[in-house]
Amino acid sequence: MLYRENGQFKTTYRADQQIFPILQDRWFLLGLLAFAFAVVPLTAPEYLFRAILIPFVILSLAAIGLNILVGYCGQISLGTGAFMAVGAYAAFNFHVRIDGMPLLASMLLGGLCATGIGVLFGIPSLRIKGLYLAVATLAAQFFVDWAFLRIKWFTNDSASGSVNVSNLQVFGAPIDTPVQRYLFCLAVVTVFALLAKNLVRGAIGREWMAMRDMDVAASVIGIRPVYAKLTAFAVSSFIVGVAGALWGFVHLGSWEPAAFSIDRSFQLLFMVIIGGLGSIMGSFFGAAFIVMLPIALNQVPGWLGIPIGTETASHLEVIIFGVLIVFFLIVEPHGLARLWSIAKEKLRLWPFPH
Repeated sequence: MLYRENGQFKTTYRADQQIFPILQDRWFLLGLLAFAFAVVPLTAPEYLFRAILIPFVILSLAAIGLNILVGYCGQISLGTGAFMAVGAYAAFNFHVRIDGMPLLASMLLGGLCATGIGVLFGIPSLRIKGLYLAVATLAAQFFVDWAFLRIKWFTNDSASGSVNVSNLQVFGAPIDTPVQRYLFCLAVVTVFALLAKNLVRGAIGREWMAMRDMDVAASVIGIRPVYAKLTAFAVSSFIVGVAGALWGFVHLGSWEPAAFSIDRSFQLLFMVIIGGLGSIMGSFFGAAFIVMLPIALNQVPGWLGIPIGTETASHLEVIIFGVLIVFFLIVEPHGLARLWSIAKEKLRLWPFPH
C-alpha cells in the first residue's frame, strides 16, 4: 500500500509530463543516487570498483547510446565497438597533441568524431534496413580495426596500436584512485542518462519511434526519414564515443584496438536485448546483468563446492547469453525493463488487485 498515487493531483501540463510522475519513483531515484554517490564510495572495497562498478557504469552509457539507435529508432547496428574505438582514440589524440586540453573537452571532442563516423556509416540506412543494414554497420567495425592498426598517426606512432594515458584531472582535481574514477564516471553517466531520457520523450524521440514502428506511415505524416535516421545515428554514436573515451581513459588506462573488437559490439547488443529495447532503464539492467554474470559463474560454483574451470565458465557464459536472448525475444521482447514495469504495476494495485 506504500506504492500508490492516491492524492497526487496534477494541476499543470508540466507536472503531468515529468519523467517520474509518481512521487515514490522520484524519492526512490533520489535515494538511489544518494546511495551511489555518498554511501558506495565510503563502503565498497577497491575490487568492487575496478571489477564491477566502473565497467557497469561505462557500459551502461554505451548501452544507452546503442538503445537510442536500435530500441528507439529500430536501426540495427553491429558496429558499436567501432564507434567506441573512434571516441577513445580521437579523445586520446586531442589529449596528447594539444597541450592543456581538459579531459572533459577531449572526451566530448572524441564523441563528436564518433558522431561523424556514425553518420557516415549510417547513410546506407536511408536505402537499406534489417539484416542488410547490420552488415553495413559491421563494415565500420572491420574498417576501424584496420585503420587503428595500420595508420600509425592515430596511435601517436605506436607500432602495436597500443596507447596509454596518465595523470588524469578534471577541473584541477586528480582522478587517480578507484573511488575518484567511479564518481567521475557516475557523474558523466547521470548527466547523459538524463539528457537521453528527455531527448526520447521529445519531438525527435517520437520521430525515432515512428520510424521504428512503420517508416512508410511516418514519412506519410510528414516525418523526414533522412533527418530521423541520421540524427539517431549521430546521437547514438556521440554517446557511444564518450563511453569509449571513458572506457579507455578511466577504466583501462592503456588499450589497443582489440579492446573494442566485434565481441564488444555483440556484448552491447546483448545488453540492449536482455535489458529492454526502447528503455533507458533497460540499458542499466542489461549492463548489470552482463557485468555480473561472468563473475557469478566464476564465484558461485566455488561457494557451492562445485569445481568449475575457467574455460567451462566461459562456455557457460556464452550458452547462457544465447538462451536468455532467445527467451526474452520469445517470452518478453521488452526485456528486464518490462518485468520491472509489471512489478511496479502490481505494487500499485496491491493488496487489492482487479
